Amino acid sequence: MASTAPGATVPGRSLPVDSNGSDTTRSGPNPAIRLALIVVGGIVLLLALVYGIKFLIYATAHETTDDAAIDADVVQVTSKISERVDRIYVDTNQSVKKGELLVQLDDSTERDAYNQAQASVGAQQAQAQAAVQNVALARETQNAQNLQNVGNIDQAKAGIAGASAQALSADQQIAVEQAGVDAARAQLKASQDAVPGALQNLRKASADLNRTQSLVSTGDIARSQLDSDRAAYEAARSQYSQAQAQVGAASANLAQAEQKLSAQRFSTQSTQSLIVAQQGELTTAQGKLQESGAPSKIATQQAQARAAQAQVTSLHAALETALDNLSYTRIVAPIDGYVGQKNVEIGQTVSPGESLLTLVPAKNIYVTANYKETQIGHMKVGQEVDIAVDAYKGVNFIGHVEDLSPASQNTFSLVPAQNATGNFVKVTQRLPVRILFDRVEGGNLSDYALRPGMSVETSVKVK
Repeated sequence: MASTAPGATVPGRSLPVDSNGSDTTRSGPNPAIRLALIVVGGIVLLLALVYGIKFLIYATAHETTDDAAIDADVVQVTSKISERVDRIYVDTNQSVKKGELLVQLDDSTERDAYNQAQASVGAQQAQAQAAVQNVALARETQNAQNLQNVGNIDQAKAGIAGASAQALSADQQIAVEQAGVDAARAQLKASQDAVPGALQNLRKASADLNRTQSLVSTGDIARSQLDSDRAAYEAARSQYSQAQAQVGAASANLAQAEQKLSAQRFSTQSTQSLIVAQQGELTTAQGKLQESGAPSKIATQQAQARAAQAQVTSLHAALETALDNLSYTRIVAPIDGYVGQKNVEIGQTVSPGESLLTLVPAKNIYVTANYKETQIGHMKVGQEVDIAVDAYKGVNFIGHVEDLSPASQNTFSLVPAQNATGNFVKVTQRLPVRILFDRVEGGNLSDYALRPGMSVETSVKVK
């Protein structure tokens, strides 16, 4: 067998041989390669150990679930009145701002009702103001009537006092006139008593005159005696006539005195009647004062004023209702967001409570994560949460637990599970946990379109 030189190749073989003739490939890889492999393996093992420990630490400190999605409080835009749609200003997927006009309903009926309610309020306000003025006028009129009636009372009292004084004076004057009548009657009697004596004197003087005339004619007596007897006769006749005249005068005086007495008595009766009349006027004035001063008059006017004001308030409420109904014809966006679904068309008559549009909020987006009941034992409100959104690979969103559901999902189902009675198969329940977004690492939340329904994975830091 021929030998080969060291490092020579054997025919039919491509591998080198050493100086002893052995195949170098049988002794293992090159030491340099072996060292490199050892180093790489060590690094891989070290990295696996480091990341494994980190993963283990993270996993023990966090509760993770992929049964989670972005959620939001979707708003159903409805109509409060039954009316025909006049205009629509938005379309599906359009962004809107809070207060922006979305749908305009026909407002002709509501506007007419508002104008009518406004006119009714104006008219009733005028009536209420007039009623208030009537209260003031009634109070002023009552005061004036009270003053007038008080004056009438004082005047009637003064009239009674004056009439009473007149009556007293009249009574006293009656006594005076009665004394005059008595004196006139006495004078008449005295005059009448003097007439017979005067008549006897006249008769005697007449008889003496006749006798003297007879004697003178026969010459038995001197004519001078005749003249004396004639003068005595004339004196007796004058005295008789005077006595008769005195009787007439006394009769006239008596009649006059009696007339004065009658007149005075009539005057006294008139004074008494005046007293009665003044007392009647006093009673009337007192009654009018009591009537004019009655509180019910003002109370009645005040009640009418209050009723008118209450009617104003009622009509104001009707006006507010009409104004509200008019405002309901303008359906505006209650939040900032996007039109998710449009269920209304122009010309359609909508009913109260009917859904016209669905608005998805642009803000206040949150995550609803359904954790197993075995995972929430250490969860608390405010704990930090790592959020991974499937739509944004490699982006780490940071949030916090806002609240935990008060019951499991099954509790709110139509047929809730009865885990506490009878024979059952135990099923681990899930409880919804609401998580709010706080920030995103290396960016701004506003740079990412987070939409309800997106799938996410959440990890709550419980330790």
